[in-house]
Amino acid sequence: MPPPLLFEDIMNTSTSGVQLQTRRRWLADAVELLSSMRFAISLLTLIAIASIIGTVLKQNEPMPNYVNQFGPFWFDVFDKLGLYAVYSAWWFLLIMAFLVVSTSLCIVRNAPKMLKDMRSWRENVREQSLRNFHHRAEWNTGAAPATLTQQLANVVAASGYKVKVLARNEATLISAKQGAANKWGYIFAHSAIVIICIGGLLDSDLPIRFQQWMYGKTPFAGNGLIADIGPQHRLGLGNPTFRANTLIPEGATSSTAVIPQKNGVLIQELPFSIQLKRFVIEHYSTGMPKLFASEVVIRDNDTGKTFPATIKVNEPLIHKGVAVYQSSFEDGGSKLTLTGYPMSGGSHATFSIRGEVGESTALGSGKEYTVEWSGFRPFNVENMAQAGQDVRAVNAGKSFNERFGAGLDKQLGSAAKNANSKDLKNVGPSVQYKLRDKTGQAREYHNYMQPVQVEGAWVFLTGVRTSPAEPFRYLRIPADDQDSVDEWMRLRAALQNADLREKAARRYADRAMPGNREDAEKLRAQLQQSASRGLGIFAGNEQQAGYLAVSRFLEKLPTEEQEKAADIFMKILNGTLWELWQAAREKEGLPPIAADDKHGRFLQLAANAYSDAFFYGSPVYLQLKEFTEVKASVLQVTRSPGKNVVYLGCLLLTLGVFAMFYIRERRLWIWLKPEQGGTRALMAMSAQRKTLDFEKEFEALKARLTQTAAQSPQSPQSPQAAVNTAPAQS
Repeated sequence: MPPPLLFEDIMNTSTSGVQLQTRRRWLADAVELLSSMRFAISLLTLIAIASIIGTVLKQNEPMPNYVNQFGPFWFDVFDKLGLYAVYSAWWFLLIMAFLVVSTSLCIVRNAPKMLKDMRSWRENVREQSLRNFHHRAEWNTGAAPATLTQQLANVVAASGYKVKVLARNEATLISAKQGAANKWGYIFAHSAIVIICIGGLLDSDLPIRFQQWMYGKTPFAGNGLIADIGPQHRLGLGNPTFRANTLIPEGATSSTAVIPQKNGVLIQELPFSIQLKRFVIEHYSTGMPKLFASEVVIRDNDTGKTFPATIKVNEPLIHKGVAVYQSSFEDGGSKLTLTGYPMSGGSHATFSIRGEVGESTALGSGKEYTVEWSGFRPFNVENMAQAGQDVRAVNAGKSFNERFGAGLDKQLGSAAKNANSKDLKNVGPSVQYKLRDKTGQAREYHNYMQPVQVEGAWVFLTGVRTSPAEPFRYLRIPADDQDSVDEWMRLRAALQNADLREKAARRYADRAMPGNREDAEKLRAQLQQSASRGLGIFAGNEQQAGYLAVSRFLEKLPTEEQEKAADIFMKILNGTLWELWQAAREKEGLPPIAADDKHGRFLQLAANAYSDAFFYGSPVYLQLKEFTEVKASVLQVTRSPGKNVVYLGCLLLTLGVFAMFYIRERRLWIWLKPEQGGTRALMAMSAQRKTLDFEKEFEALKARLTQTAAQSPQSPQSPQAAVNTAPAQS
């Protein structure tokens, strides 16, 4: 879009504004500045910078998101500058208002001159002034002036020029022009700036702010049903412009929408109600959404008439000047059934718990915890590419303590995501919830319903984070032969049973040191004592457990002995854990587990998960068993009176740009004066922009005119005639 400075290009004037004739010097200076080109271009620059900020920085997000992203200090700075809602900030609207006034004054100042120049034939030229033109030609001919004038005028008109013949004392002037509509381009382009800005102001939140200032409307910052929100938080049907959202579960009806505000929301009444009959979503084979649409029934509040409609992405419904767009989709209150596994008990201590997304459920007999169900997803597309080497290979060459410290980060890492390679697969449903204790402290969890294959092993992923700004860290619980967590829970409960630990240590010592000799009995007793102690260290206490407890224990040994002691400790620990697992199954009347590579890998993953679970921070693991999905559609509802105004501005802008670039204004004058029984002709030509096309056109037109003059009938007073042309001179 050409800046207003192009006015000066055509008018050949300065960038100064309107010179107001007044004794008040400050008023004259203010009007001159406001209507000047330099001021308009400065405003356009500021708007461009603000638009870049509005594009880079995501707009109208919840305030906690910005606090988490920028921190408290910069959040306050950006908030005071209004950068979280740039296009509705007071300073942005003020700049647009000034731009409208400034550009309007520019148009008022220059458009009359341009229109007058378009109608003008510039007939006040003189012979001497034509001789000063860069592009000119001069020749003599024996033709009569009247005859030659008519012939040359016909040639010029045939070339597409408008022609006017004027008498000048003893001479005749042919004035011609072409492309004068070029100036409409400047008028249209600059008018488009004003019209688009006005359209933007009409679609801004100025009407809403006006209602807040004049009618006491205030945002609602609490919780509760929309029907219970008071009238001071509601905007009526007469609100001229708004952009709001409404979430409608399947089978539900809504006649209101929510307008987000900085410190709450405003409720916008709609002239119709929307009932969501069914939400349709189609997926690709990987589980990614391909299409989603809302099948709705619209009921007009005035007439009571209803009609069905389907709202799709980029296919909005428009009724009574209100457009309804398909924005996104959410959970509408899915019914969930989960099995709870106490982290301190075995599989026999499980319990069932039910919940509904968006609601809360008490957990525990004394209601020590509350489960806040925040989300459910029937599809989860994850990157299942291999995440790399296992813990031992990654930590090769590091000290024992470094390896154990890094093991935790490995296990509590990404949920099978890898930025370097992609293998997208749908891994099934998941549930997201917050577990809040009596003090109000909460952790958020994300649990997958089905086991997921990670690095060749099938595990249940359960993510945890303490803040929404953090990514989930996933605990990997190995799946047993029945694709459940029962065996891991059984082993976990056995580790916390001192009698079973002692029994497992005795069995391990008997298996490792067979025989009845006195020295074997002594060694067996020592090995049993070491195995029992190692198992107790790994089982841990409230302060530490797992590999972290083992690491702290080995730190007490001399540095040169830690590596050797760690190898011995791990061999004894792995053997004792196997016996503990067998003892736990025997206690519950289950047959022994076969000693093979599959169960050996399970035991290794189970030990890793037990160690990491110390940081899980939840007294219970909740596994999704059944669900009844209830989908909800998120619709964006808008009323945009400035939309058609902006469309008009865009049309004028397009016409203006094409007129400026593709219509070239040219002026042509031919001065004819009788001389020595013939006629002397002086031709001069000018253009707004000197281009190669103009040079060619001048030469071609000069050739046609001189040829016509040479072929013109000779005057009786001039038996001989000659055509002499003077080339263009600088």
